Amino acid sequence: MAGHGAAFFDVDETLIRAKSMFSFLRFHLARRGEPEGTYDRLTAPLHRGAAAGVPRQEINRRYYRLYEGESAAALADAGRAWFDEQCTLGGLFIEETVSRLQLHRATGDFVVLLSGSFAACLDPVAEHVGADWAIGTRPTIRRGTLTGEVVTPMIGAAKGRAAHAVAGVRGLDLAASTAYADHSSDLDLLTAVGTAVVLGDDPVLTDQAVRRGWERLTPQAPAPLPF
Repeated sequence: MAGHGAAFFDVDETLIRAKSMFSFLRFHLARRGEPEGTYDRLTAPLHRGAAAGVPRQEINRRYYRLYEGESAAALADAGRAWFDEQCTLGGLFIEETVSRLQLHRATGDFVVLLSGSFAACLDPVAEHVGADWAIGTRPTIRRGTLTGEVVTPMIGAAKGRAAHAVAGVRGLDLAASTAYADHSSDLDLLTAVGTAVVLGDDPVLTDQAVRRGWERLTPQAPAPLPF
C-alpha cells in the first residue's frame, strides 16, 4: 500500500453531532436505573475542571474513572443500545463529513476514526460508516472489569502520534493523507497530514486554516424531526 494515503476523522462534532462520551453516559445511567440528577452530579466536576483550564487529557482521565468496576461487556452492549437510540432519533451524523468519508473509501484511502471516546461508543459508529479502524482512549480492564484508569487519552498530541503509527504499520503516506477535525486540540493531527480540513468555528483552527490555506467545511443544520 506504499504511496496510498489515509483519511483520519475526529468523531465528536466532526463526524457526529453528539459529544459521544457525555451522551452515552447520560443514556447508560438512565438505562441502569440511576436516580434523576445522577448525570449532573457526576459530570459537574468535569465541567468545572474544564472551565478552570484543567487539560483535556486530565478531564478525559477523570471521565473514565466514573466507570470503575463496570463490566466491559455490559458497556459494549450499552454502547450499541445508545447508538441504536441515537439513530432512531435522527440527526446523529454530520452528512457532509460522512460524504467525504465515503469518497475516501471509494478512492482506496484507509479510513481511521480517532477520538477521546472509547470503544463502546466508537465501534458502532465505525461499523455504520465503514471505517477500517477506530482508535480511542482505551480503558484498562482486569478480569473483564474496568479499573477506572486508561492507557493513554486519545487527545491532543496523541492523535498526531496515532496518525504516524497507523502510517507506519499500514505503509501509508501521510503526505497523501487527509484529516478532519473541529477543535484546537486536534492541531497535531491536522499538521501530521498533507491535507487538513477544519469543521466548525474554533478560533484557533480558523486562524490556522487562514494561515495555512486549509479547507473549512461548514455543515448544514440537521433537518427537523417530523414530530
